[in-house]
Amino acid sequence: MSNNRPWPQAGRTRMIARSPLGNIGTGDEWDEDAMLARMDDNHVFMMGDNPALPRMPDKPSLLDFFKYRFNKIAVNHLLGACQRAIDDGQNDTVAMACLLHDISNGCLIRPDHGYWSAQIVAPYVNEEVTWAVKYHQPLRYIADPAVGYEYPPSYRKFFGADYQPPEYIMRDAEFAKNHQWYMTARLVTLYDHYFFADTAKQYNPDDFTDFVGRNFRQPPEGLGFDDSPASHMWRTMIWPNNFL
Repeated sequence: MSNNRPWPQAGRTRMIARSPLGNIGTGDEWDEDAMLARMDDNHVFMMGDNPALPRMPDKPSLLDFFKYRFNKIAVNHLLGACQRAIDDGQNDTVAMACLLHDISNGCLIRPDHGYWSAQIVAPYVNEEVTWAVKYHQPLRYIADPAVGYEYPPSYRKFFGADYQPPEYIMRDAEFAKNHQWYMTARLVTLYDHYFFADTAKQYNPDDFTDFVGRNFRQPPEGLGFDDSPASHMWRTMIWPNNFL
């Protein structure tokens, strides 16, 4: 890790403008005009490494994001789901889908997280893993008593007892139910402990090094710098406070 490289924009106040998606509709919108008015030789908008965050290695790996970017709940949630699948003897495809299913929640975006997560990892895993990550999103709303999956009670707390998923969720769930990889995505929902029930047990990303090495195509340039269709998403997680 290159901790010795100089901090960008040294000697100036670096202003952080919130991303629109995390700002709109909150009732706590930042005043962009006021920030623009502050710009001068000593006030700039942040670009590059933020000293408030750990510096990423020059060639970041998947587990580096678990260590240095993802929030603690997401880390434990994903590693725990993966470990439960491994402990039950599931194959690497199922376990890998469990590891990655909520990855966009770690440091990028929450809405439609299954769809986003699938796009983030698609260049680096097999097609079935990508499919399962995507379709766990609609399937999590649909009970399947035949395999032991019920609508999560925590969702009634999250969204209200009268919440009804939108039409596209129902459409995609119906499509998934008739697909050859249905059970791969369904198993993700079964190993996905809702309301993060296993927070008492903490998992270490380093314990998954061999598993990830077998199942994730790490680009030699590092995630974010390999010019894949998902590179910009990894770079956004490296520098989440960039103005542009």
